[in-house]
Amino acid sequence: MKAVDAVLSSLERHFDATLNELIALVRVPGISAAGFPELELERSAESVVQSARSSGLEHVEILRIPDAHPYVVADWLHAGDAAPTVLIYAHHDVQPPGRPEKWLSPAFEPTLRADGRLYGRGVVDDKAGLMVHLAALRACFDAGGAPPLNVKLLVEGEEEIGSPHLEAFLRTYRERLAADVIVLSDTANLDSGIPSLTTSLRGLVVVDVRVRALDHPLHSGMWGGPVADSASALVRLLARLADDRGVIQIPGLYDDVRTLSSEERARLARLPFDERAFREQAGLLTSGALAGEPGFTPYERLWLRPSLAFTALEGVPIAGSANRLMEEASARVGLRLAPSQDAQRAAKLLTDFLQRAPPNGVVVEVTVESAASGWETDPVGPAFDAARTALRAGFGHELAFIGCGGSIPFVGPFAEVLGGVPALLLGLEDPICNAHGENESLNLDDFRKAARSAVRLYFELSARMRMRA
Repeated sequence: MKAVDAVLSSLERHFDATLNELIALVRVPGISAAGFPELELERSAESVVQSARSSGLEHVEILRIPDAHPYVVADWLHAGDAAPTVLIYAHHDVQPPGRPEKWLSPAFEPTLRADGRLYGRGVVDDKAGLMVHLAALRACFDAGGAPPLNVKLLVEGEEEIGSPHLEAFLRTYRERLAADVIVLSDTANLDSGIPSLTTSLRGLVVVDVRVRALDHPLHSGMWGGPVADSASALVRLLARLADDRGVIQIPGLYDDVRTLSSEERARLARLPFDERAFREQAGLLTSGALAGEPGFTPYERLWLRPSLAFTALEGVPIAGSANRLMEEASARVGLRLAPSQDAQRAAKLLTDFLQRAPPNGVVVEVTVESAASGWETDPVGPAFDAARTALRAGFGHELAFIGCGGSIPFVGPFAEVLGGVPALLLGLEDPICNAHGENESLNLDDFRKAARSAVRLYFELSARMRMRA
């Protein structure tokens, strides 16, 4: 306990310096999306290198594989063979800033506001997740000792574009990255002040649908009626996918959705849910029933059931439109999958359904853009016990085991490539952080608590996984 207290005291003394270091990292616009300067991603990786070195880690370097954005790796391996090894994952790349006019302060000028939050692109997704661990490690060394376990660090540079090279990177450097437990710092908390560990992720299938009726536009009065309208046909086609309640109508889609155990249902039932707060956080405009499948709780619908969204629609903008029948119209369909579902199977079911019996007078083309299965784990064992104890102490609140409605496609392959070791998915996002949107923000109180929890996690993992060995 004395060792932990000394580290926590050091962490607190240097908290302002930690915050300033985070602000400096956020100022670097390392956007991984196509069309943005790759030089900034290089600057971002170099900034992470400097921060990792100053934290006390060794063998800090940028590693590359062909066509991939830069990765940063580091380690400290002097805790002894009996001590467990933790691999900490974060990413340094960020989303594009979005619409400048919607930001209340510039996206890459981190700004502290009176609400106790730090605003800026990438501040919560995922630079704070990285800084939590660098600050905790630095405090371990500063307190006159060292981390109680062996540490490896992997900071990716292309998570925001789907981690297309991560599995290849892991296989290439598998021995260097081998560990007994993985801590991925890129998920969310149930709410501000409630530490949470994510135990499931939904999968995702994305398809583009193109409906064509003509080889050129036509006057809607002179030709409308016997000649099909691509936009109308597309709307009718998309409407087949779900009923008015939001229940997906693709035959067979629900067949591989796993039924929850009684223990899982009980765990969900223990989580607090405030519908009024949920509506406010989402910005819902109506007071009617929540959308989605009847008979399932909001958390089940969010985390454990399939859902459907049209994430893009293309025809003709209202501005500049005319009374014409357009030759084609397109849509992007996103199908979120329950963690147990097979993404390739779902992609085929969706594609076949969209191409079956097209509306009269049109040709339907469907292209699968991506298909990634979900992931789930049973939070049982020493690593999860360590997380429960550490985060309860760091936040002063019981740990919540939650799901995530989003998709992180690399988590399954990540754990698999590294031998199926336990993966602890932790993070700092909360319902109002607006990650990926304008005015992304970080709750600074949670940031402080997360860093304290990281310190405790290292000591808990060391004690519990040593005992297991």
